[in-house]
Amino acid sequence: MQLLRNAVLRQLTITSCLRPIALIVVMMTLASCGGGSSGPAAPEVPVSVTPPSTPTDTSDSGWVEGEYGDVADFEASCQNPRAGNGFSDVQGTVVDENFWIRAYSFDTYLWFDEIEDVDPGTLSSTDAYFDVMKTFALSPSGNPKDKFHFTYDTEEWEKLSQSGISAGYGVNFFRVRSSPPRQWLVAYTEPNTPAGDAGLLRGWEIASVDGVDFKEGSDTDVLNAALFPESLGEVHQFVFRDVASGETTSVDLTSQEITSTPVQSVKAIPLGNSKVGYLLFNDHIATAEAQLIDAFEGFKSEGITELVLDMRYNGGGYLDIARMLASMIAGEEAVDQTFSELKFNSKYPTQNPITGRTLSPSRFARTAPGFVVSSETDLPLLNLNRVVVISGSGTCSASEAVINGLRGIGVEVILIGDTTCGKPYGFYGIDNCGTTYFTIQFKGVNASGFGDYTDGFSPPGAENVGVEVGGCAVDDDLSQALGNPDEARLATALEYLSSGSCQASAAGVNAKRRHPLSSVRGQVVKAEPLTGSILRTRE
Repeated sequence: MQLLRNAVLRQLTITSCLRPIALIVVMMTLASCGGGSSGPAAPEVPVSVTPPSTPTDTSDSGWVEGEYGDVADFEASCQNPRAGNGFSDVQGTVVDENFWIRAYSFDTYLWFDEIEDVDPGTLSSTDAYFDVMKTFALSPSGNPKDKFHFTYDTEEWEKLSQSGISAGYGVNFFRVRSSPPRQWLVAYTEPNTPAGDAGLLRGWEIASVDGVDFKEGSDTDVLNAALFPESLGEVHQFVFRDVASGETTSVDLTSQEITSTPVQSVKAIPLGNSKVGYLLFNDHIATAEAQLIDAFEGFKSEGITELVLDMRYNGGGYLDIARMLASMIAGEEAVDQTFSELKFNSKYPTQNPITGRTLSPSRFARTAPGFVVSSETDLPLLNLNRVVVISGSGTCSASEAVINGLRGIGVEVILIGDTTCGKPYGFYGIDNCGTTYFTIQFKGVNASGFGDYTDGFSPPGAENVGVEVGGCAVDDDLSQALGNPDEARLATALEYLSSGSCQASAAGVNAKRRHPLSSVRGQVVKAEPLTGSILRTRE
């Protein structure tokens, strides 16, 4: 039952380049799979993973098992070639594109020797073919070994990664359950967007969409069309409910190009005789570079002595942004020490297969990586010996690299929240024929040589246990605004910094809990490439 549900989710994801990773699924007969009560959602249950059935018939494609050719032999030979300057596409077929996927996968995929060699002529779409170019093995804990294998429309990916631009309303939803009885809540909104301007509040739940009951409604086509608009200018009616009071608010939202603001809340919070910096950081995208530098300049001028880094909803992005962030936290003593060292497949023990460069560690630095500011820009260094990270199941990949990189040089990382997603792997996003392919190509290890956190990093007391580090397990609190010192996870972080005790902090937070959303489990719905560790080809 669970396997079927996951399979449907994946199929829907692949068919739409603009849609985040969790769509509403028609599951009336499987309603129990999504959990029952209005309390915390049950964690996903590990299941056996069966690879998609592959054809046994061969074609006249010219395929020879075990002979892959060079990636360049098949590059830019497209069923629908792009026209215009900057494109080298020529007329080809789906089979040509599949041959490129095959050559690229067997050359660069981290577990290339676990891929079944399938004739490119026996599958009629690039999506279907790419979906079998991966391992279907399980991790020691019983989870899929490769949980991160996907494609994205190249034009949309470039907008999203470079400028933070995507289509939508500017609201990020917190998914508790996607099958009836569904519950999606407002996690946060982007400033100067339809959702932000409409005054949507954190914790409001979706009651109905275009007249369809969200909790139990069966017309999932209507729900999906509104949640994930296919074009700009679409108008959809949402009714939101205040969970505590029951009051509803009707809002017409118009889809438009949304510019993400990855750094949304920066403040210095008094704690005793000192100041604690708080930073809400949601995406490791290019535009985060200048915003993070500005935030740390402010922290330096405020004279903060502790930092709470809120990455509960940060699914990852560029590793260079992660390295810059870790550098500003650790400071001068960390400069030139190893932040991360990449391990590619056995074909490339000393060379990067994408750039051709000799492998060398990525190091903590004094200057910016150069996305939107000059690479000669000096970074504001805080010289901290510990940092509190607010974490959750959506804390993934590049965010975990920050945690692992700091731990590798002896900076104490304290987790407040929940177990991170567990992705020590990453990839380059490589375009062919208008599709950008994301296939796992490397594993990152820190200065101590550690990178085995496929089940995540966990604070003590977390239900799903990965690599345990210090801190406190605390459910998400959607009853308070992010950055509010009364929000459960931030309140616990501040109490921990003050007393060093999880018991005392938990008791203090629990005493304040009177709201039905003060203790919730789930995950923010995000676009797939923002849940990864991504390298630039121009390192």
